[in-house]
Amino acid sequence: MSSVVQPELGSVVSLWRYPVKSMLGEELNASDVTDRGLLGDRAYAVIDSSDGKAATAKNPRKWPSLFDFRSAFVDPDYLDAGNAPVRITLPDGSAVTSDQDDLNQILSRAFQREVTLRSANGVAVNSEHFWPDMEGFDFRDTVTDFTLPQGTFFDAGMVHLLTTATLDRLRELYPQGRFEARRFRPNIVVQLNSGEKGFAENAWVGRTLAIGPDVRLNVTAPSGRCVMTTLSQGDLPKDPGILRTLAQHNQANVGVYAGVMCGGTIRRGDSVRLE
Repeated sequence: MSSVVQPELGSVVSLWRYPVKSMLGEELNASDVTDRGLLGDRAYAVIDSSDGKAATAKNPRKWPSLFDFRSAFVDPDYLDAGNAPVRITLPDGSAVTSDQDDLNQILSRAFQREVTLRSANGVAVNSEHFWPDMEGFDFRDTVTDFTLPQGTFFDAGMVHLLTTATLDRLRELYPQGRFEARRFRPNIVVQLNSGEKGFAENAWVGRTLAIGPDVRLNVTAPSGRCVMTTLSQGDLPKDPGILRTLAQHNQANVGVYAGVMCGGTIRRGDSVRLE
């Protein structure tokens, strides 16, 4: 008996990966997807030498300038050869690569604290989360610790998906805000065929998402948002109203997290279906 082919939900309109945790990343036309998400995503993190914790924009009081750094792979065609070198562009516009002998000294001067750059292939590390004093959160005006899954620098799911429908709905709810995909740091942005404006991804939790001919993702949970969404990024201004809007209208969730059931290659323009 032939299986029923589900109608196409929409298509992939942009792909992103972030080679260094909490730095700005790079937009892609295509990417291999492995059991650890898009190849090369969160491959590195800056580690605070004083406490061994991974730097994160979730704690902007400690790491106020992380979004002023940008990371990209030196040679994207050779990411599967181990710890592929990454290029980090510093806030002053200069650049350093991960295979330079003086890398950690340069980064330490830029962050004004002793740090090292480390790959994800190692023991589990902790990171920190600052909770703003805002209604709707479990903690308020405090910093909590959490452990990153061993061998990764992900906070939660390996893949983060977001629809343009959610962004359109948020713009209606808070017209003053700049709701752009890059503010939420997704891996995959999907444009729905229906043209709806709403939190469409909420209905995907517990379902399988098919992207292109090969990739299958298990949608595991809504993506709970934090103070990172309020921070300035390039020309995007700092705006606490962004997070307040999310908390008031969608339990502070934007997009969904997913695990990888079946890897392969995804490309901009690939069809997206629920199975």
